[in-house]
Amino acid sequence: MLITLTTDFGYTDPFVGIMKGVIYRINPQAQVVDLSHGIPAQNIMAAALVLRQATPYFPRGTIHVVVVDPGVGSTRLPLLMEFEESYCIGPDNGVLSLVMEEKTPGRVIHLSNPAYKLQPTSATFHGRDIFAPAAAYLSRGVAPETFGETIKDFARLTWPAVIKTGTTIKGEIVYIDGFGNLSSSIGANDLKELPGHKLRIKLHDLSIPGLAANYAAVEQHKYLALVNSWGLLEIAVYKGSAQKRSGATIGDKVEVTWVP
Repeated sequence: MLITLTTDFGYTDPFVGIMKGVIYRINPQAQVVDLSHGIPAQNIMAAALVLRQATPYFPRGTIHVVVVDPGVGSTRLPLLMEFEESYCIGPDNGVLSLVMEEKTPGRVIHLSNPAYKLQPTSATFHGRDIFAPAAAYLSRGVAPETFGETIKDFARLTWPAVIKTGTTIKGEIVYIDGFGNLSSSIGANDLKELPGHKLRIKLHDLSIPGLAANYAAVEQHKYLALVNSWGLLEIAVYKGSAQKRSGATIGDKVEVTWVP
């Protein structure tokens, strides 16, 4: 069974390798895929977005482990979510909640059974001691209900509001990828009935006319706006970094206006 790992650990420290070691010690036959270890530190929304966008492209039965966990060691619970075609494991801080926009879990289980944790269990590295072992045992065929009790209440992220007034749509930057492209909370559905050639996208003092079909639709180093592969309005620079050039950060406001 396939296991994916998504963390904000990076590669400087040994944390990712240690998690893999735990998985392989419990199940030497496991297959592990590094989905991303470049999530910005403690950025729960970024991790939730990566997970939501990735899960549809993996085979049935895949186990997705997400460790972006600023509340590690606190009262937040470690969770296992069982879906019809996959599983998600991670902290109860909302990082698993965007997946549920597309599908509803059959069960949500509190990973409370000490038999499936490393002992002693650290208060600061649940990726090693709780989440990696749970994924490994699950991949060996241990039944989900064995890991703990089913719960009904869990944390959900609040997607930034997209506000439509007259001829304006307002959203904000929610994700910045490794190329410096700026994904906003404004989705394709928010724009689908608008005349693309009459739109103007604004960020800070930038004003970008219309939506481009692709990155190469403008000259090198020019700004453009498009609907990206995640279905979100994105601001980019062709062969450059929109984040570096604009200084934009998560939460910065994006505004779309149009001529009726």
